[in-house]
Amino acid sequence: MDKLETLKNWISESSRIVAFTGAGVSTESGIKDFRSVDGLYNQKFEYPPETIISHSFYERNPEYFFRFYREKMLPLGFSPNITHRVLARWEAEGRLQAVVTQNIDGLHQKAGSQRVHELHGSVLRNYCVRCRRFYPAEFIRDAQGVPRCSCGGIVKPDVVLYEEGLDQAVIEQSVMAIRRADLLLVLGTSLTVYPAAGFLHYYRGNRLVLINRDETPYDHSADLVFHQSLGEIFSKL
Repeated sequence: MDKLETLKNWISESSRIVAFTGAGVSTESGIKDFRSVDGLYNQKFEYPPETIISHSFYERNPEYFFRFYREKMLPLGFSPNITHRVLARWEAEGRLQAVVTQNIDGLHQKAGSQRVHELHGSVLRNYCVRCRRFYPAEFIRDAQGVPRCSCGGIVKPDVVLYEEGLDQAVIEQSVMAIRRADLLLVLGTSLTVYPAAGFLHYYRGNRLVLINRDETPYDHSADLVFHQSLGEIFSKL
């Protein structure tokens, strides 16, 4: 039996599927990832991107932070692709229990997924750091310079910057979902960003499937590995 048939069988036999997703899930919607040849980390900026999207840089130089954020990290106007849509369908059918994602673009929810644990937050949620008033992503996009609330406070995206910790409730929900999964699909992630990549260690089953264009440090631990595009695989599922 070939690998694709094995995957199809595992999916049909599973009722507690969890998908752990990274930037590669959204690249086929047109959103650039961080680490590929033409990704964010290989473009030339005045400062390294890792520095710009750190908490200390945001505090020190908010004007530059928000200029970079608007140009490079605010993916509005993109649509879910086949992978997002299939995962949402499986949830509606009662087979997929949760999506645990490193992505901040909100495309899983746009496709119809309800149970999405966003490890790194979302560009769609933005809050005044002073009064906690909520603002949509379009407010950040359309603001001039540093976006300010009517109370005068900075409106900060609810995304996890470098030097910031993950939300404890999201961590607990993600760990619980992964631990209970009978099939764990790891999709479009290099598995090099921690602590997110370490969440795979909580999986207790023996059906760990890894689908990523390039090799990852966890390939040897997976029960099934595909080095192909997600669209190619999910269009057949």
